[in-house]
Amino acid sequence: MPELPEVETSRRGIDPYLCGNTVTETRIRQPMLRWPVSGQIISGLAGQTITHTGRRGKYLLLFTGRGCVIIHLGMSGSVRIVDSSQPAGKHDHADFVMSDGVILRYHDPRRFGCLLWSELPVEQHSLLRSLGPEPLTDDFNGTYLFERSRGRKVPVKSFVMDSHVVVGVGNIYANEALFMAGIRPQTLAGKLSARRYARLVQCIQQVISHAITVGGTTLRDFVGGDGKPGYFQQSLLVYGRAGKPCKTCSSTLIEIRQNQRSSVYCPQCQD
Repeated sequence: MPELPEVETSRRGIDPYLCGNTVTETRIRQPMLRWPVSGQIISGLAGQTITHTGRRGKYLLLFTGRGCVIIHLGMSGSVRIVDSSQPAGKHDHADFVMSDGVILRYHDPRRFGCLLWSELPVEQHSLLRSLGPEPLTDDFNGTYLFERSRGRKVPVKSFVMDSHVVVGVGNIYANEALFMAGIRPQTLAGKLSARRYARLVQCIQQVISHAITVGGTTLRDFVGGDGKPGYFQQSLLVYGRAGKPCKTCSSTLIEIRQNQRSSVYCPQCQD
């Protein structure tokens, strides 16, 4: 599933082609995604200029003077810029044709993503208003995470993956950040000290910043807005390496299942 770094990579890839450009036509080939494609996108987007792009958590945002297109990439979706001569493929469900001839193409084999429209301030949309802070902002810090964790009896990995606590810390990045912070994923969130949360915040921010820099993690279907894959996978320290030696101490990495997801940790480096 595309996570925050993949969505941010996509946003950065498409932004230069869209900002200041006008949508001349919207082509919806498959209106039934996770939710039906908003009718306003079909009827009201043509003639609107994209003023800027944005991202909130894993939602990609295209702003116009009239409202905002909200895009979620689901399990295997992507957006990319294509030339008008490139024919649509089987899973290319929507095209936003721009005034200079380029097309923003939405591709989603599993159709778990969405294309929605909001004329309200986007932060008031039902999908966005209860989200936690962005991990790379000042609102996300050790004090905040420590205070939110008090009394919580869930594993710390599940805690930091809760989008109501902080957005964008997907399974891969949670595994990596917990390893860097020296914290086992099954440790109860309410048991960790403020000092350890301060360190964990630093590691989450480092992992996500690095993933954005190198273009996200290529697993299964993800490619960025420019059609190029991400390379963070080459930097993985624990995720996907169960049974292999720890890169720090050479101990054998252990894999457990938490909420149907893989958690990999080092029994020596993490406690």
